[in-house]
Amino acid sequence: MIQRILKGIKTAGTLEEPVKYTEKTTRSERFSHSDRYMIVGLGNPGEKYEKTRHNIGFRAVDALIDVLHAPSGRHKKNGIVYECRFKDYKVVLVKPLTFMNLSGQCVAALARFYKIIPERLLVIYDDIDLLEGQLRVRAKGSAGSHNGMRSIIREFSQSDFPRIRVGIGPKDTEYSLSDWVLSEPLMLSSRESIQVACRNAADCAITWLSCGIEEAMRLYNKH
Repeated sequence: MIQRILKGIKTAGTLEEPVKYTEKTTRSERFSHSDRYMIVGLGNPGEKYEKTRHNIGFRAVDALIDVLHAPSGRHKKNGIVYECRFKDYKVVLVKPLTFMNLSGQCVAALARFYKIIPERLLVIYDDIDLLEGQLRVRAKGSAGSHNGMRSIIREFSQSDFPRIRVGIGPKDTEYSLSDWVLSEPLMLSSRESIQVACRNAADCAITWLSCGIEEAMRLYNKH
């Protein structure tokens, strides 16, 4: 299915600067930006955190960069953004550089800049309450125990936006929660499981872009 969907990808390009609305801006002109999507992968910047469990969101975005043939990223609003196209949609891939607990500052600023409505925002992040490698897709929901999502919900003052949770549990009893999420998996099987899960999260995001959140939930919540 993903291969059929990917046939709709256009050559990556740069998005135009956002329109500044005025009182004279017509309704049709305002809604011309409803074809914009933003996909955010949560994580911490820097080589130190690159392979940790908490950086699954960043790794899923890396997989999307490859799939969508996105051009090199650039710094904007405390994040790295990769602007590309999928079918007739303009897609912005984002890695916040604020560190996890302040992710919302970057995401909210970029959502305002690109005129992203909540239904067109997808956030990918790790979840300690799911088994390692498991995906859960939702159209909305709470932040649970995830500080990055708490920050985003706080900045948006709402939680009605889609998300993909990628399992990193169960936590080893010898670790604290913070030590677990900020550590790299020691076992090869765990590293491979997380790698596959990041690719699956990227595929799920493509399904969301092409078919919507209901289809993404139907296909990826059954595993």
